[in-house]
Amino acid sequence: MKFDFLEELRWRGMLHDLMPGLDELLKREVVTGYIGFDPTADSLHIGNLAQIMLLLHFQKAGHKPIALIGGATGMIGDPSGKKEERKLLSIEQINHNQECIKKQLEKFLDFSCENSAQLVNNYIWYEKMNPLFFFRDVGKYLTVNYLLNKGFIKDRMAAGQELSFTEFNYILMQAYDFLYLYENMGCKLQMGGSDQWGNITAGAELIRKRIRGDAFGLTIPLITKADGSKFGKTEKGNVWLDPKKTSPYRFYQFWLNVSDEDAITFIKIFTLLDQQTINMLVEEHKSAPHLRSLQKTLAKNITIRVHSDKDYEAALESSEILFGKGTKDSLLKLTEDDLLSIFEGVPQTELEHSKIEEGIPLIDFLVDYSSIFPSKGEAKKMIAGGGVSINKEKMDNVSRTIDTSLLIKDKFILVQKGKKNYYLIVVKK
Repeated sequence: MKFDFLEELRWRGMLHDLMPGLDELLKREVVTGYIGFDPTADSLHIGNLAQIMLLLHFQKAGHKPIALIGGATGMIGDPSGKKEERKLLSIEQINHNQECIKKQLEKFLDFSCENSAQLVNNYIWYEKMNPLFFFRDVGKYLTVNYLLNKGFIKDRMAAGQELSFTEFNYILMQAYDFLYLYENMGCKLQMGGSDQWGNITAGAELIRKRIRGDAFGLTIPLITKADGSKFGKTEKGNVWLDPKKTSPYRFYQFWLNVSDEDAITFIKIFTLLDQQTINMLVEEHKSAPHLRSLQKTLAKNITIRVHSDKDYEAALESSEILFGKGTKDSLLKLTEDDLLSIFEGVPQTELEHSKIEEGIPLIDFLVDYSSIFPSKGEAKKMIAGGGVSINKEKMDNVSRTIDTSLLIKDKFILVQKGKKNYYLIVVKK
């Protein structure tokens, strides 16, 4: 069902700046609009998700989205918001990254409907461009004085930080991207984060001066956490969309652990749930915040969209291991990284592999080798009461031997004492 694009953005808190006349244009015709993605890595991260959702809302409102992969501009790197020049990438790296990003975008955008999305790479029009053409037909329309007043250039110079000609030239390249898409694909709108406003307005200015065209810009706020910290960053770095870089479990956990205030903000931005449903969820959450229903809905919705239903179920099953609901099978399915993440902070004991090879009586293992119990009498009593599990299996035989057959990932043994006390034995060769 089509809807008013700008109104949708407003209630979701996704509208920052827009150029006059855009509202009328969107109501008058099907508009083609684009957002650029620099392929500086072989995966997008959740910092890119707001822009992806912006394109998705744009398409659902009946308009035509273009995702521009900056194969050429990515070789320079956008200096916006950066204190130093980015590392330059090779053509081979750019091409590889582009293919990876394309697969991720296809999970969100429809490339086969009436207002189908399109994917373009600006390297196509820069590859054989004559530099004389660029400086004569692009550079002459945007003066140095005009460019020096752009936010990121002004900020870098005011701070006494160096700005290379390559970086300075980036704004001209992005402006020309807009002009090229305007002339060749009828693209009248460029969108992006609020840090892109200077680049976007430069493109509209170039179109106005060079061909007397009417072009428009729109930005959304940069997403931050309620405490002011950077969104999408953890102690381990970016939260990536690629499951090889950030596992579905870690991805799910990121959303599950956001604050209540952030959950109210994020569920509007990162899901397609309608306003009535979100308002209802927020009210339910306020009446019983300890259930974290808002975070659970957010984490489920976005994990399924980025990964799959299967990955969500696996992440949910993994999350429940700590609370006694997991099984041996769910434990064995974990990657080593996820296992260490789940049991981060629980007591760990190292044990020589040779000791396990010889086999250790269960009671000795629990008392002498891991110090989980202070005495053999207490260990026997707990086993008899069904209070000891190894790798999520109840130990009901005090004569059981602990050997290499019990190793998870060939190096871990998980001991559970009672309902909530876990111990991770790390077996080293």
